[in-house]
Amino acid sequence: MRITRINHLAVAVSDMDEALRFWRDGLGLHVDHGAIEEGQGVEVAFMRVGESAVELVRPLGEEGGVARFLEKRGGGIHHLCLEVEDLDAAILRLRELGMRLTSDEPYINASGRRLIFVHPASSGGVLVELYEALAEESVSHPVPQEHLRVEADQRQIDETDHRR
Repeated sequence: MRITRINHLAVAVSDMDEALRFWRDGLGLHVDHGAIEEGQGVEVAFMRVGESAVELVRPLGEEGGVARFLEKRGGGIHHLCLEVEDLDAAILRLRELGMRLTSDEPYINASGRRLIFVHPASSGGVLVELYEALAEESVSHPVPQEHLRVEADQRQIDETDHRR
């Protein structure tokens, strides 16, 4: 099993708009994409930070893992997501070591990624999500062109400010 990067850190929230007031409006993070994950019963919003992201995750109802998490603990860090090259190999290794997974089979999310969660009982109290890298992604995880354009525009602004 080869872990290639921290893909994201997920924060459980009960109110997406309220959470975005801090993460987007307060910190200035850009929402790269959002989705309704029917299979997991949640709404998500991803905000890129370098090669990783912050994921806000809100339950769609009163059932499911995120709803139970919020009921027991309130909002806060929900899970850490690690990206792996081969999810099947990762699952096999964890099972061979007696690690507990939250499901028998991987789930495919709205973005087409295969994923599975490692139960906190096997990972020192941390819910760990394993994402399989998408085939079209390179190992270097290039920054999308729209981010490069914004960074170039910011450099021009910075250079202009220094000339004054």
